[in-house]
Amino acid sequence: MHRLNRLVDLLVTLTIWAYFTVGYVIFFSPIHIYAFFFSSHRQTSFQKINSFFYRLFFGILNRLSCGLTMDIPDDVRAIRGAVIVSNHISYLDPILLISLFPRQKTIVKGIFFSVPIFGWVLKYSGYIPSSGGGTVSADILTHMEELGRYFKSGGNLFVFPEGTRSRDGRMGKFQRGAFRIARRYKAPVVALRIRGTDGVFPPGKFIFHTCDRSAISVTVVGELKPDAEYETRPVSAMAEEVRALYSA
Repeated sequence: MHRLNRLVDLLVTLTIWAYFTVGYVIFFSPIHIYAFFFSSHRQTSFQKINSFFYRLFFGILNRLSCGLTMDIPDDVRAIRGAVIVSNHISYLDPILLISLFPRQKTIVKGIFFSVPIFGWVLKYSGYIPSSGGGTVSADILTHMEELGRYFKSGGNLFVFPEGTRSRDGRMGKFQRGAFRIARRYKAPVVALRIRGTDGVFPPGKFIFHTCDRSAISVTVVGELKPDAEYETRPVSAMAEEVRALYSA
């Protein structure tokens, strides 16, 4: 039975990666190209296309996985105009959050913007390149100037404040960039907890575990709402207050 399960896992994995690669080239790249040339709101269109692409990704994964269930409550899907922070336990986490929000931005390692096709999608989706070596590029400053309007229009920025995946499920020290952005633009900070993605796609593995009993869920663990003292609150205090929500 174990060998049969692993064979099923391999077949599902190959199907998923075929959708992710060939499916994108055949079905979704033409949509991106059309939006690039003809959409009056290119960035918004790219974000919605990305969200739909990954919703189908998880729909296929859920349909083909005999042991997987998914639980995403309405209050998560309804989040708008917020800085979203989350724990990070699997490579599935960022694409899961993209799938949940039609309008979404995130901070991506700058090196990925030079990857053919993928980097093009990142750029015109309005995703923000992370700065290296403490430098701040003109491109990053342009993104920062646009964020105020973006939040007001209902867009979300999601960030994994630990900066890397957790190997043991425990929350590490938070970086403060997301909280600086929230304070600057008076955007609420919504803390999410992701569970189960590491069971489906464990760190360091290529094969999806689709026959094991597992459940992917996303829940709201708390929120910092803008108030009269929001602009003067120490960023470190905001980060620690949100981090404490995960151990409450």
